[in-house]
Amino acid sequence: MSLVAPRPLLLIAGREAVTSWMAVEVFQEARGPKELHWIEGATHVDLYDREPHVTAAVEKLTGFYRTHLA
Repeated sequence: MSLVAPRPLLLIAGREAVTSWMAVEVFQEARGPKELHWIEGATHVDLYDREPHVTAAVEKLTGFYRTHLA
């Protein structure tokens, strides 16, 4: 986390991902601004190429980038 902070951090995780605990740990360590966004019903791999999960993740990313990179 020392390499990321103090930059804004958005974590997107599938609620069904077996690796979701990693997102929670990183989120807890991050200093902020930070956001953990869950995609209901998605696994880790679903976020790469399964609709509607990809669209949900891209929409979240778009809003985050507009807010923090503008």
